Amino acid sequence: MKKQQFAWALATAFLTSGLMTACSDSDDPVTPGNEPGNPDEPSTEAVSRYVIAAQSGGDNGATYLVTTDNLDSGTLTTIGNGEETESGSNWIHYGEKYLFNFQYNDGAQGTGFAYALDAKTGNAYEARRYTYNRTTTYGTWGENVITASTNNGNQEQNEGGYAKYLQFNYLNASTGNTTTGSHLAENFLGNGEIVSFAGFEEANGKLYTSVVPMGMSHYGVLEYADQITDPKLVTDHNGGSGSGAYTPGQIPSTQYPDKAFIAIYDGDSFDDTPVIAETDKIGYACGRMRSQYYQTIWAADNGDLYVFSPGYGRTAKAEEQVEDKQDGTTHTLYKVQGQLPSGVVRIKAGETSFDESYYVNLESLGNKNPMFRCWHITEDYFLLQMYSEGADNMSGTTAPRNELAIFKGEDQSLTVLTDGMPSADVISSFGVPFSDNGYAYMPVTVNDNSSRPAIYKIDPKTATATKGLTLEADGVSALCRLTAE
Repeated sequence: MKKQQFAWALATAFLTSGLMTACSDSDDPVTPGNEPGNPDEPSTEAVSRYVIAAQSGGDNGATYLVTTDNLDSGTLTTIGNGEETESGSNWIHYGEKYLFNFQYNDGAQGTGFAYALDAKTGNAYEARRYTYNRTTTYGTWGENVITASTNNGNQEQNEGGYAKYLQFNYLNASTGNTTTGSHLAENFLGNGEIVSFAGFEEANGKLYTSVVPMGMSHYGVLEYADQITDPKLVTDHNGGSGSGAYTPGQIPSTQYPDKAFIAIYDGDSFDDTPVIAETDKIGYACGRMRSQYYQTIWAADNGDLYVFSPGYGRTAKAEEQVEDKQDGTTHTLYKVQGQLPSGVVRIKAGETSFDESYYVNLESLGNKNPMFRCWHITEDYFLLQMYSEGADNMSGTTAPRNELAIFKGEDQSLTVLTDGMPSADVISSFGVPFSDNGYAYMPVTVNDNSSRPAIYKIDPKTATATKGLTLEADGVSALCRLTAE
């Protein structure tokens, strides 16, 4: 592993460099010895507040971190309040110590920020700034926030080119150091395909991650030719776009859309060899948005791991006439089309294989919609964000996803959340929810031009929501609770 160091960026640096505009309600100067979070400054008691990442100013606006003691009622403004910070593609909290913000920079290195709570002012401040390898998924593991992506390597090669690698960043929350690691992504599952990871869940002293097969690279087509299930799947033209672009001589989508794989790690590094759990009851387990792979595996309080699949394999067309991106000629693109609906399976606590007795077809419940993303709330209750126009309209970045539902694992029940929520037709977006004291707090932005974004308190046991804190802002990305001593 290559070692790097976090670049510490305290409030003083921001004021002098112009990288950040301070919007705190405190006029105290930042001097050596009284900067936010100074470990030399004694504190008599822990300070705990909710931190909300909100956007104001429209398309040319900014992101602000505002703090509050209450999410259940009232109004909070970003105007003259909080800390202006960089916008973020993804947000994740490390316990109550840090709120991490990841900026996605296409295929380039990303920029990240770690925010902490100032015990003196009760405001959030940027404690660290760092760079990391491109990321498509993220989570926590022990003392680290971890990120991962699948990228071109520079080691093994054949006439098809270099083999692809999984790349990892370990961002140590205790020391402020980061290390990087990599693992061959080719033939990871023994089926010749390259893979990516989707989400990380710590439970039962192990780390679980969903392994998503993505087809065969140019390297893999030559190196693992015996794993090609149908030669016509190998492309003979240029096509696709963005992260889905392809050239002749590869298989651009998985041959196994109706299987899900979970890698189970016992140690503390991806250098270790995981146990692979496999099932054919659901398709691969992840939410997708462009190149981002969202977590859809979560542990209940008793350690049982629930694995959710949207059933994306159905969105692939078995045969499609496409135009070569370079010469304009017409070709047939062949894919393996999945058949399985959106569903849920389970790995029981202490086990390393799927529970054969457990399966739930989500599209047989509620409004018969597939799921997009999900989060654990409490016990065996999960909050699901659903595609709201059925399986026929779940492909593409604009597919409607403005429905929420509560899933209870042991009961195998799904209840669409309508009581107390805005009408689905006025919901424009959801933020990343935060679970606290048995409730889920979900940021909701509406498009009726008469209402501001608000935090809705969701009771999973009654499947009801209550409108709480209103934000005088354009949108809300995420929230969490941070504690400083």
